Amino acid sequence: MNHNSAYALTGLGWSKLYAGSIEEVIRLAEQAICLSPRDPDIGYCYSLIGTAHLLQSHIDEAIVWLEKARSAAPAAPFTRSRLAAAYALEGETKRATAELSEARRLSSGDRFSSITRLKAKAIGSLVAPEIRDLFEATYFAGLRKAGMPEE
Repeated sequence: MNHNSAYALTGLGWSKLYAGSIEEVIRLAEQAICLSPRDPDIGYCYSLIGTAHLLQSHIDEAIVWLEKARSAAPAAPFTRSRLAAAYALEGETKRATAELSEARRLSSGDRFSSITRLKAKAIGSLVAPEIRDLFEATYFAGLRKAGMPEE
C-alpha cells in the first residue's frame, strides 16, 4: 500500500471499520485529509470519521463530521442516512426526517425504504459481528427513531 495515497488510506479506514478495528479508523482518515486536503472526494473521509464516532456513540462528534461530509458530498445517500440516525439519537426528529427523506431521494432503488432492506444491502456478512452490533445500537436505532419502518 502507498502510505502517501489518501485514497488508499481512506479505503483502508473503511476496511478497518468493517473488520472491527474501529480504534484505527479516525487516525487513517485524518492522515488522508492531511495528505490531500483539497481532494474532491474528501467528503468520504469526513463520512468515515463521522461513522466511527456514530458507532462509538459519540453522537455530537458524529454530527459535526457528518455535516462536514454532507457539505463536501451532498449527493452521498449513506452520509445523509447516517446523519439522520445521529440527529434522531439527539432527539432532533425534524432534522432526522429531512435527512432520511433526502437519502431516499438520492438513492437509486429502495435501499432506504426499511431497516430490513438496508441491512440486506448495506451490512454484509463480511462485517465483523461486533461492528454489526454497533450498527444496530446506533445507526439502525437512530433510523427507527427517524421513522424508517422495520419491514
